[in-house]
Amino acid sequence: MPAPVRKAVIPAAGLGTRFLPFSKAVPKEMLPVVDRPVIQYVIEEAVEAGLDDILIITSRHKKVMEDHFDRHPELEAALEAKGKTAEAEMVKDLSSMAKIHFVRQGEALGLGHAIGMAREHVGDEPFAVLLGDDIMRGPVLQGMVDTYNEHGSSVVALMEVEPENISNYGCAAAAPVDGAANTVKISELVEKPDVEDAPSNLAVMGRYLFTPTIFEEIAATKPGVGGEIQITDAMASLMGREDMLGFTFTEGRYDSGKKIDYLRAVVDMALQREDLAEEFRQILIDTVKREGLV
Repeated sequence: MPAPVRKAVIPAAGLGTRFLPFSKAVPKEMLPVVDRPVIQYVIEEAVEAGLDDILIITSRHKKVMEDHFDRHPELEAALEAKGKTAEAEMVKDLSSMAKIHFVRQGEALGLGHAIGMAREHVGDEPFAVLLGDDIMRGPVLQGMVDTYNEHGSSVVALMEVEPENISNYGCAAAAPVDGAANTVKISELVEKPDVEDAPSNLAVMGRYLFTPTIFEEIAATKPGVGGEIQITDAMASLMGREDMLGFTFTEGRYDSGKKIDYLRAVVDMALQREDLAEEFRQILIDTVKREGLV
């Protein structure tokens, strides 16, 4: 029986240049999706999958994320004084939803380097990595945990993309695992291959579950393009020592670091809210009609 997965690592130290000028002062992970920041959706996903010990890798301009998950006694007292008990409890719950820790990545040396900074915190346990600007709706992470529990191997989330888009992602060559739904065994990983060189159209999508052996491979990985340590290189080395599996899925992923995907997330999340869906749906209908799109 493999060791249980209890810990999650969320790399969130990037500059978020695609959302300038907003991200000059506010981290992209704090972009609001209806009434919650992106990073909160990511943490809620981890907690729902049973991971309640979370390390967030930040940088010097992202203290606001720490504040978001800290207590705010003055705000809580003001809400309670106004009889807004539900709102006060919601604010309190942010600090108790999980054991949340922070460490700063002093230099932007790549995703592999950021994950490697979690070694002391994670120790000799398996752990999940959730990219801080990727929102996943649906049981992807839980499926990865279940796959790890069954096989004891590292697992990455994979989704088919249009072949012409594969050069934007890490790409996996993989074959189905007999009797295991949504599970494939990975035989090759290539970081952002040219379309003609891609071994498949299966793209790595923002969720990883590693055995602690990955830390040894990260430490041995030499910097690549731009002086960055690529996690794909460390994963390829890990595959020489251990099996690596993929958990395949087809929908429910939003890359909030891209403007159009962020807008799609806002629309979809609003339509799932009982308090907003009916009125917001009508706004969308009226807008489409006004713009002459139907």
